Amino acid sequence: MQIPTIAPAKTELDYHHSFEAAASHHEGHPDHRLFGIFVFLFAEGMIFFGLFAAYLIYKATAPVWPPEGVERELLLPAINTAILVSSSFVINQGNAAIKKNNVKGLRFWLAATAIMGAIFLAGQAYEYSHLNYGLTTNLYASSFFVMTGFHGLHVCFGVLLIAAVLWRSLKPGHYSSTSHFGVEAAEIYWHFVDIIWIILFVLLYLL
Repeated sequence: MQIPTIAPAKTELDYHHSFEAAASHHEGHPDHRLFGIFVFLFAEGMIFFGLFAAYLIYKATAPVWPPEGVERELLLPAINTAILVSSSFVINQGNAAIKKNNVKGLRFWLAATAIMGAIFLAGQAYEYSHLNYGLTTNLYASSFFVMTGFHGLHVCFGVLLIAAVLWRSLKPGHYSSTSHFGVEAAEIYWHFVDIIWIILFVLLYLL
């Protein structure tokens, strides 16, 4: 009698690996994988838009927003925004390079994108360390840390995803002008991260 086995539960890291694997294998069926990625991003987007809606409700019902004592510094966030938005154009150059079978160009642009993402995260960490409020100071502070922190996790995952695609590109023939869906998936995810940040920047620093 064969004893049935129980598969271990997937961790969050497993799901991240699954996302990257789906973006890198079975190059013959891009439409199905593309649909799956957009479903994943739609679900993530709904979480963010729920946070955006809650923030706007807090803002609309508060007598003063942001609360007194909260100082919003614009210079560093603006620089960070410029870096992240620019990185979208950089990763697009990587996709354009592999479409021309330029693997070296792909590696260069992917590495540049990952570095820019890491710089963004470092800038955000620096900003956190110099704020005059903490997570529990007031409703604005709580909203700020929850939304930027959640977005920061997505940037971190994006950097890891790009690094994984970069690693796979070191294998001769893994990506080519006709087989590079992993690159396209990483680019789509990175654009999603950028769009979310632009919305966050407007909500948290400008409104």
